[in-house]
Amino acid sequence: MVDLTSNLAGIKSPNPFWLASAPPTNSAYQVMKAFDLGWGGAVWKTIGEPIVNVSSRYSSVNYKNFRMMGLNNIELITDRPLEENLHELREVKRYYPDRALIASLMVESTREAWHTVVKQVEDCGVDGLELNFGCPHGMSERGMGAAVGQVPEYTCQIVEWVKQVARTPVIVKLTPNISNITYPAMAAQGAGCDAISLINTINSITGIDLDTFEPRPKVRGKSSHGGYCGPAVKPIALNLLATLTTNPKFNRPVSGIGGIENWQDAVEFLLLGATNVQVCTAVMHYGFRIIDELTAGLTAWMEQKGFRTLDDFRGKSVPRIVDWGDLDLNYKIIAKIDPKKCIGCQLCYIACEDGAHQSIALNPDPNVRVPVVLNDVCVGCNLCSLVCPVDGCITMTEVDNKKPQTSWRQWQAKLAASKGAAVAAPAHGSHNAP
Repeated sequence: MVDLTSNLAGIKSPNPFWLASAPPTNSAYQVMKAFDLGWGGAVWKTIGEPIVNVSSRYSSVNYKNFRMMGLNNIELITDRPLEENLHELREVKRYYPDRALIASLMVESTREAWHTVVKQVEDCGVDGLELNFGCPHGMSERGMGAAVGQVPEYTCQIVEWVKQVARTPVIVKLTPNISNITYPAMAAQGAGCDAISLINTINSITGIDLDTFEPRPKVRGKSSHGGYCGPAVKPIALNLLATLTTNPKFNRPVSGIGGIENWQDAVEFLLLGATNVQVCTAVMHYGFRIIDELTAGLTAWMEQKGFRTLDDFRGKSVPRIVDWGDLDLNYKIIAKIDPKKCIGCQLCYIACEDGAHQSIALNPDPNVRVPVVLNDVCVGCNLCSLVCPVDGCITMTEVDNKKPQTSWRQWQAKLAASKGAAVAAPAHGSHNAP
């Protein structure tokens, strides 16, 4: 029997799939509907001083036939009165006591403002708090959101204020718009946060209308930088997650966010150490019912692998993330083309010839469309297998070159040792005499 129960810093939910703080969690109607369909938790759309949002708000990056590969938004926090949000938080928690309900917060950077809003939302019965230190547009210009998350000292200060009065776990949501996410993460940890969530959206301008010259989304002919999310940001999110989970000094659970659209995406985050995951863009694209595929897919995969709980595989890939200098320089693979599967498009040849290492040649016989791999030249870069339109046609095959594993660090150490030995060795010949 597979158990999908999740526990993030003491916040329990029946499965690891939460709705991220965003338009899908803007109201009790939406959150209750999501819970009815099986979502394990929800982070309420950020509460703060109500603002006036613009119209329009969203734009997307499409790739060929794939719509909304990336989604950009210039929408800000809640535009509804505080009392309305507080009333609906109480109602949701009353009817769904077994689901995780988290209040996302963003207020001005004063102790009094943070103390007040924390007490107000906790009185509604929420299970935890998520401090929004990641919003990259609109609010950051007002000294909130990413303006806090980009300065470790501010992150530390506000977390300390919140922890002075908070009775529930405090999650800090980090911005990816920073050179090194370790600094704010460690600042939040040092201030006593209970968990981290990442990533928030990435600063972006998604495109320009080539007829009107207007950036998208258009607001009376003008636009602004917005927050980028969706499948396109998943590699960035995974990298920043791994940056923390591979750091021996970091010891907080992480709620993973960024481009999660299916159960496979969720498993990748869990394998890199996330305790649970949050979903936004996929729901905005396909609706709440994707939870059926998420839970069924995760359950089936766990059964196939023999895992009973999430803890059985959480973080299994973390030890496999190493510094580039620790990779084996003597590991060798080369491309192999299956002539039975090859359709003769020769795209592998074009990509390798013009964009890589000239390791693939055309067959001398013009009637034979299957390219030829030059084994002695192939560096095993993978490009040919990536561009090939036929699954399994080009495989990367390991070559046993009889060389021991050697990393750049080991090579540098041996080089330094040999130089040291040469300096320490006794001189031979008059030209080496002191």
